[in-house]
Amino acid sequence: MNPKITRLREEHSKNKEKISELQARNRDLEKQIRELENTDIVGLVRARGLSLEDFAALLQTLNKPAPTTISTKMEESDYEET
Repeated sequence: MNPKITRLREEHSKNKEKISELQARNRDLEKQIRELENTDIVGLVRARGLSLEDFAALLQTLNKPAPTTISTKMEESDYEET
């Protein structure tokens, strides 16, 4: 067999192994980041003195769509005569 093919296959195999290791490391880093973010969120909630129910109500309020306002006034530019 061509020695170049053998060498390329070996390099390819090594690269696949490195990629697998890096993907596992990235998953671990993402987990650590999520845990630290969650700890920060809990700290912020506790610092505000919110109970679990208060925090849930706050989140529900934030998820509601903003009310639309209906203006009864027309802008002055709508009345301008040309």
